[in-house]
Amino acid sequence: MPSPFFATIFLLVLFIGTFVSCTEGAPRAFFVFGDSLVDNGNNNYLLTSARADSPPYGIDYPTHRPTGRFSNGFNIPDLISQELGAEATLPYLDPELTGDKLLVGANFASAGIGILNDTGIQFANIIRISMQLQNFEQYQSRVSALIGEEQTERLVNGALVLITLGGNDYVNNYFFTPVSLRRLQYNLQDFSVYIISEYRKILMRLYDLGARRVLVTGSGPLGCVPSSLASRSVNGECAEEPQRASAIFNPLLVQMIQGLNQELGSDIFVAANAMEMQTNFITNPQAFGFVTSKIACCGQGPYNGIGICTASSNLCPNRDLYAFWDPFHPSERANKIIVQTLFTGSDKYMTPMNLSTIMAIDSL
Repeated sequence: MPSPFFATIFLLVLFIGTFVSCTEGAPRAFFVFGDSLVDNGNNNYLLTSARADSPPYGIDYPTHRPTGRFSNGFNIPDLISQELGAEATLPYLDPELTGDKLLVGANFASAGIGILNDTGIQFANIIRISMQLQNFEQYQSRVSALIGEEQTERLVNGALVLITLGGNDYVNNYFFTPVSLRRLQYNLQDFSVYIISEYRKILMRLYDLGARRVLVTGSGPLGCVPSSLASRSVNGECAEEPQRASAIFNPLLVQMIQGLNQELGSDIFVAANAMEMQTNFITNPQAFGFVTSKIACCGQGPYNGIGICTASSNLCPNRDLYAFWDPFHPSERANKIIVQTLFTGSDKYMTPMNLSTIMAIDSL
């Protein structure tokens, strides 16, 4: 009869072997960092006003209940997971993120944050990007306890990583008040150069933590969202100054990523020009099946762009006809168009390649 010690060792080896086999046959892991465009519920666990955990958020999600996603249904990470053939990643703060669910990946994003630590201070308790990266380190320790350090390193190196930052550094920092501290420090061009230089440090930290395929999305057309139309627009045209911010930020981001890849000797980082992607359906919504790209489905005031989406807001009956769900965020259907471009878009949108090309290369 085997001793209790050897029986325990046998069970431990069997347990670890089970997890290792899971990693070998499963879709690649997926990790998400960033702001409300990609947060899928971390802020539900925080004392903050930057939340999407009440109706009508989630009205078109399979459960028809709010999840913490700033969407009427699926958000961009959900749709990428579907394309990968994987289940959606859980928020890192979700108590259910244990055991084999850890091997799917994790979503570390938190609504309201930016590249800079002083972005989103009005939201108080949010997970700033430095803490998201610390949580990623903690995640790797947790997974190492399950499958060992070598398998964990392989899982992280082989994963797809999505990071979305920058919009809040303009909307909830530089432009947040008519006279902000950052406006006093920098003109718009210099501020953009500054946040790109800080973004570079964040991306290098991700690389140091083992990320080897990182999709970096730029800022959408900030002057064209319903919030900007309601507060800054003249005659319904895209607001000039936020729009100029996006036009400066995206090319600088692409340039920075090209330099990083050259320095590292590999196409680690992939830039997605979100402004170009969204401009198509904003300037010609009817061509994409939308009735409007100016009016949010859920909101109040001009363009439904004032305040936030709540149970007492105006709510459109058919979300698929609206490019924007709320004053700031695309609808699920618009997110599907964005994700399709991430996978199949030309070099007008994706630098140096799209996600389908990455998948093909990495499968060799």
